[in-house]
Amino acid sequence: MIDSPKVSVLLPIYNTHPQHLRECIASILSQTFADFEFLILNDSPENTELDAIVTSFDDPRVIYKKNEGNLGISASRNKLLDMARGEYLAVMDHDDISLPQRFEREVAYMDTHPEVGVCSCWAECFPKPHLLRFPTEDVDIKVMFMDDCPIMHPAAMIRKSVLTQHNIRYREEISPCEDFCLWLHLIEYTRFHNIPEVLFRYRWHTDNVSKQRQRKMLQATSRLRSSARKKYPYLFDAWLNASSSVWNAKLFRVLPLFKIVKCGRQATLYLFNHIPIMRITKKRKEWPK
Repeated sequence: MIDSPKVSVLLPIYNTHPQHLRECIASILSQTFADFEFLILNDSPENTELDAIVTSFDDPRVIYKKNEGNLGISASRNKLLDMARGEYLAVMDHDDISLPQRFEREVAYMDTHPEVGVCSCWAECFPKPHLLRFPTEDVDIKVMFMDDCPIMHPAAMIRKSVLTQHNIRYREEISPCEDFCLWLHLIEYTRFHNIPEVLFRYRWHTDNVSKQRQRKMLQATSRLRSSARKKYPYLFDAWLNASSSVWNAKLFRVLPLFKIVKCGRQATLYLFNHIPIMRITKKRKEWPK
């Protein structure tokens, strides 16, 4: 066991695909930044195949624990928080891949920017390639929180002291949106940053999320977003100003007939410029994790 590691890597696993888990663990142990403890918590303790996979990696940085029974993702993440001894917390999900320089880049940024409590990066989806770019600066990230999640949770590094000082943890009742909820709680306490470099590979596959869980996620995300807009009206106003557009139509080029106001994913049709008669919301893909 490493004394006082700089980084604690937090990896909850649950009935993970064997090959995906091997690739995930290997990507962490191959980091160019080596001063970390690797905390792996098995939330499917009956799955002995996962035991064999984790213990096959002979590395003193790996600390493997099992829950006595299934606790769920939020409780498992909180248990990992309690185990962590590092200054920084590197979040990780069990089927994704961290590119070799992820920790090196994120630690370097956090070390030189003490005002930043959360640092993430750009990412690439696979096996079907798709580049995920996010805003890099704190103000742009916080404004975007009013409509979307611009911080990729499994690619993020968190300053542990910020969570400890403000007693912020993952909320089980919000699952499966505990990560988005965590970011919204941190808005008033710290700054965010995304490194404009692909340092993470996000595995997208059909088993990411069930339809039932997806519905639950959409509902929870909608409630969280609505609450955040009320709590941070200045950010919501900035988002409205940045995302709104108006299209007008006039009868005989003189009389106002109707207008369409687009704001983010929502468009509203107004008759005579004032009477709302139709509202359309464009569906958005939700991250399954």
